[in-house]
Amino acid sequence: MVSQPSRRTVRGAIVATAAVVAAALPTAPATAQPTAADALKKYNELNEQASRINQDQLKAQDDLKAKQGELDKAKTDLAAAKQAEETLRGQVDLLTEASFGGARFNQLSALLVSNSQQDFLNRMTAINILATDNAEALKKLTDAVEAADTATRTANEATEASKKLLAEIDQKKVALAKQIEEVRAQYNQLNTAARNAISSRGDMSSILVPPGTAGKALEFALAQRGEPYVYGSNGPDSWDCSSLIQKAYAYAGVSIGRTSYAQAAAGRPVSRSEVKAGDILVYYSSQSHVAMAIDGTRAVHASTEGQPVKIADINSIGPVTGIRRIEG
Repeated sequence: MVSQPSRRTVRGAIVATAAVVAAALPTAPATAQPTAADALKKYNELNEQASRINQDQLKAQDDLKAKQGELDKAKTDLAAAKQAEETLRGQVDLLTEASFGGARFNQLSALLVSNSQQDFLNRMTAINILATDNAEALKKLTDAVEAADTATRTANEATEASKKLLAEIDQKKVALAKQIEEVRAQYNQLNTAARNAISSRGDMSSILVPPGTAGKALEFALAQRGEPYVYGSNGPDSWDCSSLIQKAYAYAGVSIGRTSYAQAAAGRPVSRSEVKAGDILVYYSSQSHVAMAIDGTRAVHASTEGQPVKIADINSIGPVTGIRRIEG
């Protein structure tokens, strides 16, 4: 009679077999867990992308305003041209009726019906005046018709451009909303220390500003420390990066563009070694972020969602790609 293997023996065989199979299978590489530094880097990258989309949307809005201004002017020009056309057409009609009614004479008829030499000269003068008036009226009418045609074309082009910009703005709004969701999700993945550093108001101490326009603009920007960042906000209780800079210089009596793109071309360029209070610091190759220099090492800026307006080291904000001086 053949003996049956014990349960212990069977279990041992199963374990051994499993070990052999496991050894034969490829080993899956261990997935590295993202570090706090990686999460913060990703957060900053998403913020930069959101800022760029925000500035693109603002630029499209500015372009739309300009096109609407062109459209309004074209409509005004068209109305004026149409009115001029109607007036001049009436004048030409009157001159034409006068011509067919016998008011126009040629030199021979003027001579035949004249009673004297003076009468002939008078009739000839009238003929020349009538002919000149008619020619001028026809020229003005032609110009008015051409002006009306040009205004019509301009109005139509501005209308079509406005429609395209409106569609572009709608697309940018959707893209920005999606990007903001990603920023918020990444923010929630940051550790407590990182979130506390981001939400901190930073240096709130009194800072002496220089006299003049730049100093006055810097005074305004520093006064907004602690105010929240909101994409597309124009103040007075929340800001995005470029609205803070625009309103600061408006406070100092200087008008500059609304977007970081416009501000990247404002004033005159200066080098990194020349930076002084009030200079506009432009960041990233996309020119999607701006800050205002306090001195050669510090700047005040509206950074991004979750961060209040605060002071930061110039180089810590991001790669500086341009510096513009509004005053001096």
